[in-house]
Amino acid sequence: MISDKNKTIDRRRAVLGMAAIVTGTSMLGRRSYAAEPPIKIGFGVQLTGSLAAAGKAALLTAQIWAEEVNKAGGLLGRPVELVYYDDQSNPGLVPAIYSKLINIDNVDLLMAISTNQVAPAMPLIIQKKRIVMAMFALAVNEQFKYPRYFQMQPFGPNGKDAMSQGFFEAAATINPKPQTVAFVGADAEFAKSTLEGARAHAKNIGLRTVYDEVYPPNTVNFSPVLTALKASSPDIVFVASYPADTVGIIRTVQEIRLEAKMFGGTMIGLQYAAIKQQLGAALNGVVCFELYSPEPTVKFPGIDRLLQQYQGQAQEHGVDKLGFYNPPVTYAALQVLADAVTKTGDLDQKKLADYIHQNSFQTVMGNVRFGPDGEWAQPQLFTVQFKNIKGSDFQQFKEQGKEVILFPPQYKSGDLEYPFAARQG
Repeated sequence: MISDKNKTIDRRRAVLGMAAIVTGTSMLGRRSYAAEPPIKIGFGVQLTGSLAAAGKAALLTAQIWAEEVNKAGGLLGRPVELVYYDDQSNPGLVPAIYSKLINIDNVDLLMAISTNQVAPAMPLIIQKKRIVMAMFALAVNEQFKYPRYFQMQPFGPNGKDAMSQGFFEAAATINPKPQTVAFVGADAEFAKSTLEGARAHAKNIGLRTVYDEVYPPNTVNFSPVLTALKASSPDIVFVASYPADTVGIIRTVQEIRLEAKMFGGTMIGLQYAAIKQQLGAALNGVVCFELYSPEPTVKFPGIDRLLQQYQGQAQEHGVDKLGFYNPPVTYAALQVLADAVTKTGDLDQKKLADYIHQNSFQTVMGNVRFGPDGEWAQPQLFTVQFKNIKGSDFQQFKEQGKEVILFPPQYKSGDLEYPFAARQG
């Protein structure tokens, strides 16, 4: 646990541009270093606003990592210091934050979190020729093609396709073969990108589209759109939604008794304990993506220890109680940076970028190798199906058999159960 004695967090208000943002620094578990300056790792993080739940979980994980590293002697014999600012889930604050991190704080290494927050940081990062380890950023480098950009979420070289590939690979196993598909999603960047990939996969397995609509991001009542979808009688239903939408859609699906051979998609929110707990048995049969599931096929070195540490502190810090989504990615990103610094013995940005491109890394997310675009050379998004969920106790999601892995094949722990109507709670 990070104690008050071992944790020094300086919080202050700094005005960047015209906005006030929360800033913090921490050197955790610091040993007695021989007057060596710290290695500073800087990042913007969502501590308030709509993305705060994810941002707080990422920060706690980074602090756990920093504490471990400093207790073990730091990097290159120097302590590690985290320098971070709250971007308030507002992309408009991001350029000023990274300007301060680079030009005033003189950080040695950079991270960036979330698609909408990473993109506005890139022009300055490119100008300054800095390496950046991005997290939860979908297809950002398709635009910039920057050789010192690396992305830790396991989308692979084509993130738009990877987000829905496992869903349609599973759909192709249904017998008799499904004929029709319906698409619905939020009218927002991430959802529209994943819908684009989903349409291509559906076409590849010969599905005919009978419904395809987007809804405004502020939608609260999903009955009209889902009633219209139900009237099209699709065999497969693919949804691309954000957390609040995800809850509303699944609740509405139960109310209208939607029947389909398969239901799910890229439904953000189902990765978090609070939403899993809220929906309970209504999740049964839903197919979605995950970054980790406690299935016997997924035993990466260090993952159990990390989750045990994180879960032990989650309640105190008011963050997601399971930690299946943000913590593995954040910790693995820092593992890669640390390994590159240690093996090169340097903080030179070109040397670090070259090393990361040329080597693979053993992390809590498994073995990682990056492709030329900075994405994982091979995708590793898990497609899971919720099964045997009873009541609202979140502890059950730590058990095997609750989020069965359907894809990729090397991690598969069970088969798709269908039709979806038979799984409804």
